[in-house]
Amino acid sequence: MQIEAFCRTSFRLTVLILCGVTLVAAVNGCHRSPSPDVMATVNGKDILRSELEKYYKANLGDNPQKPSPEQADIVRLNILKQMIDDEILWQRASKLNLTASDEDVNAKMTEMKAPYTQEEFDKQLQARNITVDDLKRDLRRSLTKTKLLNKEIESKINITDAEITSYYAAHKSEFNLIEPQYHLAQIAVTTGSAQQTGNLQNNKASGDADAKKKIQALHTRLEAGQDFGDVAMNFSENPNTAANGGDMGFIPETQLRGEPDVYNAVSKLKQGEITEILPVYNGTGSGRRIIGYAIYKLVAREPAGQRELNDPRVQQVIRRGLREGHAQLLQNAYFEVLHDEAKVHNYFADQILKQGAR
Repeated sequence: MQIEAFCRTSFRLTVLILCGVTLVAAVNGCHRSPSPDVMATVNGKDILRSELEKYYKANLGDNPQKPSPEQADIVRLNILKQMIDDEILWQRASKLNLTASDEDVNAKMTEMKAPYTQEEFDKQLQARNITVDDLKRDLRRSLTKTKLLNKEIESKINITDAEITSYYAAHKSEFNLIEPQYHLAQIAVTTGSAQQTGNLQNNKASGDADAKKKIQALHTRLEAGQDFGDVAMNFSENPNTAANGGDMGFIPETQLRGEPDVYNAVSKLKQGEITEILPVYNGTGSGRRIIGYAIYKLVAREPAGQRELNDPRVQQVIRRGLREGHAQLLQNAYFEVLHDEAKVHNYFADQILKQGAR
């Protein structure tokens, strides 16, 4: 009986030990290193090396100067961080059923292709080493991000009259113009030398001839009556103004005179009119060279003097500034909260640290 009891006890211990070994193996299996092709994971969703390299090559563009290995990995890390953030936003939007529809994507594709023939459009894609499907995916994510932020952020911002009055009282001197000012909007196209673009299509001309052709097509659209802000938002390559429909704000006359070509063209315009196509220069003197082309619109011309709070334009400027400030603050906080809630692992960063420790 004692032997039988011992055997039963031994059997139970053996089973417990085996179960423990199995459990440990299962837990360790959950933390296995992923495939070398996985650069990061976001809530279990893989971001692959092939995706990262595609964006990396698109970022390099046609720049003939290759970065050093260290510089290249710095760029990859920055791109990967953006891809992680985009994936977090995409997952949030999917959860809220806010993903862009096929109709949304196709409409943007149509706008994007408008200035080009099919052959020219295909060359643009080839130059950036992407396919139509890649482009549609990026457009869908961009449109989805806009829908998400509109619902989660923009719809919740309410600028009151009291806030506008308070801001004006604290910044009244800013509305006292000591010289005439020009409220301008701009559509710019680069010759391909710039590293970044700021339009919704994330595309740029591949050279001077292509830039001229593109800006001429955009000028034709404007002359046909298309809204300047819509064209600027979708096609302008100035990252500082494209998102605001090309709005450059108010520019003092002395500052504008610093660019004689622009001043001479703008000073002849009536409110709402646009300039002809003007070259955009970089550098001065013998080093001055054309880096793109631009079209300017005269939104308004303001004489010198104090602007009062009851001026609708003053209220509009203040409201827009307060709204943009609120939106930026809320977006930053929103992104941080989503990032804190997400389970993210950056395997590429791990790899770089391990290589550096050898």
